[in-house]
Amino acid sequence: MQKIKDITIVSLSKGILGEPFIEHELEIGLRRLKEWGVDVHFSRNALKGMEYIEQHPEERAKDLIEAFESDTDMILCAVGGEDTYRLLPYLFKNDELKKAVKEKVFLGFSDSTMNHLMLHKAGLDTYYGQAFLPDVCELFDTMLPYSEKYFKELIETGTISRIMPSDIWYDSRDDFSKEAIGTIPASHENEGFILLQGKGQFEGEILGGCIDTIYDIFNGERFADTVEICEKYEIFPSINDWKGKILLLESSEEKATPEKYRKMLNELKKYGVFDVVNGVLIGKPADETYFEEYKEILKEAIDNPDLPVVVNINVGHAIPRCIIPFGKHARVDVDKQEIVF
Repeated sequence: MQKIKDITIVSLSKGILGEPFIEHELEIGLRRLKEWGVDVHFSRNALKGMEYIEQHPEERAKDLIEAFESDTDMILCAVGGEDTYRLLPYLFKNDELKKAVKEKVFLGFSDSTMNHLMLHKAGLDTYYGQAFLPDVCELFDTMLPYSEKYFKELIETGTISRIMPSDIWYDSRDDFSKEAIGTIPASHENEGFILLQGKGQFEGEILGGCIDTIYDIFNGERFADTVEICEKYEIFPSINDWKGKILLLESSEEKATPEKYRKMLNELKKYGVFDVVNGVLIGKPADETYFEEYKEILKEAIDNPDLPVVVNINVGHAIPRCIIPFGKHARVDVDKQEIVF
């Protein structure tokens, strides 16, 4: 891959990017990208606000298609949300997405997990772990250094070569106002990659995302039609597709109770994913909430002590965040505290 010179920002889930109350964040993010020599474009509907974006999933789908049809080098998700599954009929009914997909960098996380699964189905490798508003628009004087390291590597080289743990982790932000500009959340020493069970060296292509979004594919608690639509378009990879892969799971800012976390893992257990993957990577929970409980539940739910499970990966909803390539061969080595692609 080559240096990213042109980025298109898309709002494929929540339309917060177009709201006046985040204009100061938008300004910060655009300034940073300009300083790094990147030309920035917004998809046609990206700035139309939360109400319009929520009411028009077909327009969100068009934005993704048009971004792939354009000359942009990278498609960057504005932020996550909760109803990205609603794009499925407009992207797969007549193979619209598959026909449009070209080799580009796609980056997003959280509910954008749905987009990653869509693009996996369409045959494109993607990048998981950061988004424009929560990372590039960080209110501190710079992006958080660990997050910035990986974002800059991606735009300077078009890929990610190796992931290592952050030395620190931060409390989640609860103030995104103008008054918070220049502040940095409280930080804590980070433990690094932790081997929960199994061997500390394993390899395969990584795939996965936010467990809350993945759970929606199997359970209609959040939206009544999610399961039906996801089954119709076969968005979750087949068991054969999961064979030999590494499953990445990270949990959302909703901080699922241990009971809910167990239910989410049990859906993957029933599907058979844990029977065929080469290993499991688990993102650090935001603020380390329920971290110890999650560790025990993982061992109980997976119910196979030989399957390698590594927790405390700096990806997803805890900050700072790395970027993890999906679809590229990865070697995990806990002793060396690295994941090499």
